[in-house]
Amino acid sequence: MLNLIGAALGLVLGGLIAWRRKGNRLDIAQYAAVFTIIGFLLGTVAMLLMPAP
Repeated sequence: MLNLIGAALGLVLGGLIAWRRKGNRLDIAQYAAVFTIIGFLLGTVAMLLMPAP
């Protein structure tokens, strides 16, 4: 579940960063994709390190 939350946050964050830097549609899509992958990986690592209840 954390990996999906991280991916969603990465998607939003990447899109906002590219939009604030005045990127075109492809720039925004690329930033969003890269940040989504990074967020997904960070969420996966966090899910593996946190103990299950």
